[in-house]
Amino acid sequence: MLKKILIIEDEHSIATLLSYNLVQAGYETIIANDGKEGFEKALTEKPSLILLDLMLPSMDGVEVCKSLRQQKVQTPIIMLTAKDDEFDKVLGLELGADDYMTKPFSPREVVARVKAVLRRTEQTTIAQADSSSPLTFGSLKVFPEQFEVYLGEEQIEFTPKEFELLVYLMENKNRVLTRDQLLSAVWKYDFAGDTRIVDVHISHLREKIEENSRKPLYIKTIRGLGYKFEEPKAG
Repeated sequence: MLKKILIIEDEHSIATLLSYNLVQAGYETIIANDGKEGFEKALTEKPSLILLDLMLPSMDGVEVCKSLRQQKVQTPIIMLTAKDDEFDKVLGLELGADDYMTKPFSPREVVARVKAVLRRTEQTTIAQADSSSPLTFGSLKVFPEQFEVYLGEEQIEFTPKEFELLVYLMENKNRVLTRDQLLSAVWKYDFAGDTRIVDVHISHLREKIEENSRKPLYIKTIRGLGYKFEEPKAG
């Protein structure tokens, strides 16, 4: 069965070009021309991946992404933006987008990104299925095979990329991991050298698992090097 890609893009020429190239690459495509329609199709069509433009009529891309994650839809999202604006990129990633691309871009580059994100998602699913034991540190417990995280008795929701990053950090506890190492291991390809994506996701993890994100007990910053996951000391 062909993997289904939902393209939420209000510029007809761009949507048509993306659809043509994705079909040529072996995917099925669905096009939505505004945010509200895209949000509804994301829920009903259950695509394998969503290409989501930032600037959309009726409901912008940020709101679509936020609403999907609130509905517990964990479908990978690649955000498309005409702005080379750090705030837009960081905001999109914080809301749960898995990747972003700035216009203008080549259709070939989009297809390559789609393949990379889907490959990462599949590898994460396989790794979770192969894992039978929970990862437990302090009051934090992660069940890789069930895609579940508990802090004490409370279940915490994560996007697929946040979950993958957390599992990788926990599996490499007490090791100092550079941002480039994390990019390579978790994102599986060169993210144009933009290590800010790592910082954004680390910040989001801390907000979810740390009692005080400014004084983290689990994910420590090693100044000038990167990050290290530690088990909180008793008491």
